Amino acid sequence: MISRQSFSSSLFFILAALAVAVISGCGDNQAKNETAPQKALAMDSPQEPQLTALKVPFTANPTSPALLEIGDELKIYQKHGLLMDFVGSVPATQEVAAVVSGEIDISQGNHINRTIAGISAGAKVKAIAAKTETTERVPHMIGIVTKTSPIKKPADLVGKKIAIPTLGGCNEYTPYAWLNKFGVPDPKQKVEIIVMPERNIEQALRQGEVDLGMTHKMPEDILRQGEFNVVFSDYDVWKSDGGATPYFVTLKFIQERPEVVKAFVASTAEIINWVNAHPLESRQITAKRSRTNTDVSLISERYYAPNGIIKPETATVWIDLLEEFGEIKPGLTLEQIYTNEFNPHYKLTN
Repeated sequence: MISRQSFSSSLFFILAALAVAVISGCGDNQAKNETAPQKALAMDSPQEPQLTALKVPFTANPTSPALLEIGDELKIYQKHGLLMDFVGSVPATQEVAAVVSGEIDISQGNHINRTIAGISAGAKVKAIAAKTETTERVPHMIGIVTKTSPIKKPADLVGKKIAIPTLGGCNEYTPYAWLNKFGVPDPKQKVEIIVMPERNIEQALRQGEVDLGMTHKMPEDILRQGEFNVVFSDYDVWKSDGGATPYFVTLKFIQERPEVVKAFVASTAEIINWVNAHPLESRQITAKRSRTNTDVSLISERYYAPNGIIKPETATVWIDLLEEFGEIKPGLTLEQIYTNEFNPHYKLTN
């Protein structure tokens, strides 16, 4: 027989156990109710977009707006799902080889003659978006002389020394084309070419080491210095058709990664249009991103092909010129040189 005291004690422990169970149950439900919305929120939170990295070079010319760096600074590439992986500088003369070897995925946008010459030599590359375009105020290249120079017209340059940054392409063939167009045939045999870094050309003119220098500066920047005269520019030779500098990739890259090409071209078009509308800000960003601490006052304004569309005339000029001087084999077609098919602003016409 169970005593009243034993019964009371047992009843107390049973009730205490039930209370603990009830409290524990409520606690579990509360925890579940608190964590469920949090888990749902975590599942519903948007993930950071996965960016596709592209190996690209830093600009090779610190005195011109750096479009790749500007696009990276403004996060335009990121908006289109791309990430610029800057892997170092590549000289213009080595850029085709760097793209073909895979050292870089996309060129930094050097003169179209480099693309054409590379394709003629067997490189499997193609231009996909335009970069610079010549205007009268903002030409691609100019020929300058000292204020006291007697050189005023093409005939005055016969027998003289011309300083250029590199052999081949716009540096060498722009003065040849100017001479040829205005009455000096066989110009290669009529002048002496001196190769030197572009930063040294003005000093070479001052010291009388050369008679004319080819530079990528703007005419107004040169004239503002008060030391030099501008004799001619590429605009005087070809109007707006001679100063093209497109971006190019390998044919394999186009075939295997067309969506990436499309994203890059769309980004390029957006960046180009922004830079054309904001020349000062573009120079300021370039100075900010400069690895050589280039002062903004030394960075020249540039003009870029609207919407990044490549014009057939810009390729035709250089195909004809390089054929004329025996730099490429005849027979190259525009379809081998470039495509606008990935440009959202370009409409194919029959």
